[in-house]
Amino acid sequence: MSNTTPLPPEFPPPAATRPKKRNTNAVIIGAAAAVIAAVVGTGIVVVQSRDDGSKATATASSTTSKDPVTAAAEEVDEEPTYETPGVDDFTMTLRTTQRQCFGSAGCNVTVEPRLTYDGLSDLDPDAVYEITYEVSGDDSGPVIETAELSDETSLNYTPTSISMASAGKKVSVEITDVTEQGV
Repeated sequence: MSNTTPLPPEFPPPAATRPKKRNTNAVIIGAAAAVIAAVVGTGIVVVQSRDDGSKATATASSTTSKDPVTAAAEEVDEEPTYETPGVDDFTMTLRTTQRQCFGSAGCNVTVEPRLTYDGLSDLDPDAVYEITYEVSGDDSGPVIETAELSDETSLNYTPTSISMASAGKKVSVEITDVTEQGV
């Protein structure tokens, strides 16, 4: 006889106790949504509470009612206006690039204009301005030249050659006219 002891019936191992899943993701998402809603709400309140008078005037003078977004977009689309500068808005000096003297026969001098804009308003970046100027000091009398100013900073000109009676004679320049091309 064998000594056999009956084996206890097998039971499935006890289920591992799973920790309860907390809803931390839902809490984080809910908090983020609340913060975003608060920021957006505050922004709307701040924008609506701004009173700069110009919108109120524009809305009151308008014959048709428009929503504020369309009215603001139309104000931004307006092109800036520029005034044509005058003679007093520029300062011009001369730079001597060549000088050849012949003793008692005098000197041949080549000068180039240097232009500075002194005006209070901005120049139109798309405009071309013709600046007429008079160079004095030539034996034959004043020499009239015209330079073109474009892109607010690009000056196109022809160097001026003059003959002077002596090396001590001074050369000067005066702007006589400023016109905008195409006007």
